[in-house]
Amino acid sequence: MLQTLKTAARSRRTRPPRHAWETLSDEQLLSLRFCDLKLSIQGTELEGAVLRLYRELSMRGIRFRPHCWLAQEWFSPDGIPGIAIPFYLAHRRLVSIERRFMREAEGGNRNWLMRILRHEAGHAIDTAYRLRRRAHWRAVFGPASLPYPDAYRPRPGSRRFVQHLGAWYAQAHPTEDFAETFAVWLKPKSPWRREYLGWPAYAKLEFIDSLASDIGHSKPLVSVRGTIEEVTKETRTLREHYDKKLAYYRLPRRSGADELLLKVFTAAPRNRGVAKASSVLRELRNPLRQQVLRTGAFSEYLLHQVLRLMIERCEALNLYVRGPRRELKTHLVWVIARLAESYEERQLPRVSL
Repeated sequence: MLQTLKTAARSRRTRPPRHAWETLSDEQLLSLRFCDLKLSIQGTELEGAVLRLYRELSMRGIRFRPHCWLAQEWFSPDGIPGIAIPFYLAHRRLVSIERRFMREAEGGNRNWLMRILRHEAGHAIDTAYRLRRRAHWRAVFGPASLPYPDAYRPRPGSRRFVQHLGAWYAQAHPTEDFAETFAVWLKPKSPWRREYLGWPAYAKLEFIDSLASDIGHSKPLVSVRGTIEEVTKETRTLREHYDKKLAYYRLPRRSGADELLLKVFTAAPRNRGVAKASSVLRELRNPLRQQVLRTGAFSEYLLHQVLRLMIERCEALNLYVRGPRRELKTHLVWVIARLAESYEERQLPRVSL
């Protein structure tokens, strides 16, 4: 068995490049057009993730299967019941380029990838069955016709919304509320009945549970399988793409959490034995919460959400412990308090979309 594993590992190391551009330098790669990359979901790890999404829908009794294609960003367009997946997730080399410029690659690990796919599947199902036109849907989530904001000011203490992608994203718009709630409901073995019991959000989850039984085996009302902004047809270069993206995202992101975390952790560990920041935060989560809670300045619920955000951002940024651990707890208490202060409703910063 051990010999078989070693042989498989050697095979992966010596496997010839799938694309000629894999051996190019970053600067050479950035000069290529999207259409020259010849990217595809088929034959990649993405294909397995999409199939897993389909199995999850089937397990919930839903026959609908959103089609997927590669674009520059995550989205599910109005009028098309499908999912656009960022191009970089089709190849690990492109993931590293995305992290180089944007500090993170949304969906860059299996857990994060599935969370976003479930969310976008909610949007696609909304489109496929024209759910937002139903009076009951509007009564539960609000009118989808509300203007979509450039930014929103979340309320961390509100229990009217589920927590899924972080940054209290369900509060951004009624359609995002539905997609986030659907994603929580869809997750296999989801403990939503226990975790959200007593929350106003519980009624939204029950609504989706009932809605799934209603539409599960019905034929979608919208079945067009078109695509928008597919990268196989895009003639811009990667450099042009990142120049435009960096110009857009010069505004502070994630409400300053990334900047604070980078004061304590590092994305460039000195050796392989350094502990991952997210693992350390999980280990210290309870004692950290109790220590800050004893100050009496913040609610336990708010501290729970702040720590959850910190863990998510550490995973996204692939951060590691910096320096000796003897002073780490003191530094983390400071970060938690700073974030909790900024997230209090009276001074909560607006979150850019």
